[in-house]
Amino acid sequence: MSTVSTTPKRCTQCVVNSLLTCNGCNQTFCIKHQTEHRQNIDQRIDFINEQNEMLRQEVNRRSRDKLLVEKINEWEQQSIKNIQSTATEARTELIRLLKESKDQLMNVMHKLSTEINSNRIKAQYIEDNLTQWEKQIVALKNDMESSFKFELVQEDGPRTVRSIKIKSTEKTRTSQNNPMAQIENRSANNSNQVVPIHVSPSNGVIASNKPESLIPANKNSSGSSLYPCLTFGSNQSSVQDIQNLFEHLMLLEPMNKHGPMSGKCGPQTHQMEQFLSKTFGFKNQPGEYIVQGVKSFKLHNRPDTLDPNTVIRFPTDIANAFSMSVKEIMNWQRSYKVYSGNFIQGLDKEFLQRALEGHSKDGREAFRMKFVVRISTCPILMEFDAKVISRNLEEDWPNRIKLVSVTGIDFAGRKHDVADILYYVTNWKNVFEIDPTKDEPALLNARDFRLKKAGEKGELRESRILEDLTHMARLRLQACDEEGVEIVVETGIGLGVFAGEHIGVDEKVRTTSAIAIRAVLEQHGSTYKNIRAVVFALPIIDTEKTNRRARDSFSVFAENFQEPPYNGPIPVLIADQDMHRLTVAIARRGFKVSELNPADSHGVFGEYWQNQGPAVEEKLALTTVGLLVQHHLINPHVLDTNNYYFI
Repeated sequence: MSTVSTTPKRCTQCVVNSLLTCNGCNQTFCIKHQTEHRQNIDQRIDFINEQNEMLRQEVNRRSRDKLLVEKINEWEQQSIKNIQSTATEARTELIRLLKESKDQLMNVMHKLSTEINSNRIKAQYIEDNLTQWEKQIVALKNDMESSFKFELVQEDGPRTVRSIKIKSTEKTRTSQNNPMAQIENRSANNSNQVVPIHVSPSNGVIASNKPESLIPANKNSSGSSLYPCLTFGSNQSSVQDIQNLFEHLMLLEPMNKHGPMSGKCGPQTHQMEQFLSKTFGFKNQPGEYIVQGVKSFKLHNRPDTLDPNTVIRFPTDIANAFSMSVKEIMNWQRSYKVYSGNFIQGLDKEFLQRALEGHSKDGREAFRMKFVVRISTCPILMEFDAKVISRNLEEDWPNRIKLVSVTGIDFAGRKHDVADILYYVTNWKNVFEIDPTKDEPALLNARDFRLKKAGEKGELRESRILEDLTHMARLRLQACDEEGVEIVVETGIGLGVFAGEHIGVDEKVRTTSAIAIRAVLEQHGSTYKNIRAVVFALPIIDTEKTNRRARDSFSVFAENFQEPPYNGPIPVLIADQDMHRLTVAIARRGFKVSELNPADSHGVFGEYWQNQGPAVEEKLALTTVGLLVQHHLINPHVLDTNNYYFI
């Protein structure tokens, strides 16, 4: 900043001879005022940084225009009403015209039939009569052809549904890679409007003049989306079908993040309990627990005791139920496999069997389960909106869905996962109260550690956590590849309390998770036989927590795949979307797809599912058939060591 002056000069702030000259502003200062000048410069850079941060927050706030979204939603609902009303009128008119034509023809045919039968009985007919009746039959055929020909006529009217688009008032446009992609015009010309139709007799067939115009065409580019998302590596000609898939996923309905499953899921928990009770004789065992706080239960009618041809409907026998056969459920159960890392001491089949019953010990044994993957076919029953997905037995898409269950890194601060705190957090003694008898964090209750009042934020051993998250990601992807999965749907390890939000390490955990899986895709992606793309379902849920500095998972993953640019051979989509909605859409497109269950601490599927908690593992138990296929008390294959593999 400054150099020693060779010519005596006065300090610009006082009469004292100056000793130093600032190279930035070329002013001279004495020792005292040089220090003040340096402090002023430091304050200016702090102020600039604060202004930049405030500007970033303001950009984030403005990028979520709730009022405009509400207007679009209103337009959507009104458009749907107009379409439904117009369609109802058109159907009613068509039915009326069809009945009118039928009645006219049937009346003529009845008279002809009466005349023919009467003359036949009396044997009073000659060649002239036959010729006349033959001509009448030909005329009736012609009348029938013309009477049942209709066309759909489009006309503008007060209920015409016009296309909408969002226009910027500025010349500047957002870049194609901006995660907050604009809602673009679905169609630029009038031929793609939804217009009123009416039915009229015609010499043509029953069809619209322009059938493609009845529904707006979603011809958006790969950079367009109805919700925030980013794609990487999907523009290669060799993966055109993957690019088409990504474009399809980007046009899914945005996720409703404040729906019935955004918090505790009381009604959905009761629904699953009732379904299991009525169908399989589910009953909790009073006073018995699988692990602390997790109720034990029994099924009096397990699937393998039922007639394989029995059809089961979730949640009950209703019109739009999800239908499945007992034979299907048993096939899903038989698909259960366990893949374990062969580099962890103590990880053998005997331990795995015990751990999958919930009997792993606190600390070191619990830590081993981070390097274990359980995978099985596991259809999805509901999306995040808690609406049951209607399915009949002829539909095959549910058989293309795999559920990957793992025990992720857990910084929630619980007794069972004490090794995570001791191994990864360098200053845990300054974060938690200490139990002097064990040299471990002290317990607040039977499960959770007690934080120190005014304690420090956690500091991580970043090299350790990166190494282990990389091992976990590599193991998950290898297991998926072994099972023939083509599209992997991930949620990102390190969500909410499990990422250590309460001790201030959550953003670093998410960042490290993104770095780890990116590295695996770039270094090992070319070795996969089946995996063709990875989709990260990272809903931006904490949009209202403006007082928090930590960024959401979507932003963290987007940044870490953008800079430096991702160059792996596996295309990637990062989406602010419901994991179930993405997975079902992928399966319906014919791909074999997996989705991730990232946070069941003990290795027991669903774990606290009856406690109406908001965690991912509980929601998966309520929205999939996971309890039937991955819970050891229901599926006997979970504890069959022949299904355990070391890789």
